[in-house]
Amino acid sequence: MHILHIESSSKNCSVSLGTNGKLNSLCEEISLDFKHNEKLHTFVEWALEGAEIELKDLHAVSVGKGPGSYTGLRIGVASAKGFCFGNDIPLLSINSLYSLAFPFFHLEYDFIIPVMDARRMEVYTCVYDPTGNEVESTHPHVLAKSSFEKYRDKKILFVGDAVEKTQSFFRDLDPNLQNFFTYELSYPSAKNMIEASFQKYNSKQWEDVAYFDPLYLKEWK
Repeated sequence: MHILHIESSSKNCSVSLGTNGKLNSLCEEISLDFKHNEKLHTFVEWALEGAEIELKDLHAVSVGKGPGSYTGLRIGVASAKGFCFGNDIPLLSINSLYSLAFPFFHLEYDFIIPVMDARRMEVYTCVYDPTGNEVESTHPHVLAKSSFEKYRDKKILFVGDAVEKTQSFFRDLDPNLQNFFTYELSYPSAKNMIEASFQKYNSKQWEDVAYFDPLYLKEWK
């Protein structure tokens, strides 16, 4: 069973092919100027070639639903919908913050907090426990003195493209927090969607292809 995964919410244009819930092929590139519209379909072709299958062999398409770049999300979701309509297959979606946190589940951290840049002092964030359960749901958050206050005596991993901003903020707020907080610069990757997409497909948690919209969180201007 083959699922195509598309993650375009950040500077990382990422495409993977999962077969029976395992990574089959991966093609991705971090582009500082967001050239996703130029690269995405080429990456899809390469991922299919790497897996030695064709579009007609797909059972579903899974897309990173955001939050993240407005333009990146539009490109990814439009492409995913096109593949689903063209092949009459289900659409799945995975939270892009989950894809950020996924590689760090079941490690030594008390909580994993993905932080994606939302400009100025704002981030898109949520909170996961070590097993991947969502403790706080996805939301935009302005960094302030009270930010993540109830987690400050825990061992925390911040992961995402807003870690430098977050680290700088907490360093200025209280240098002692560096004894508890760890930071990992990272971007959502399609390879981290495979397990969750496989589970969603098997439980038929499919999106409505016609009406599905990305998780923008904020109005685009």
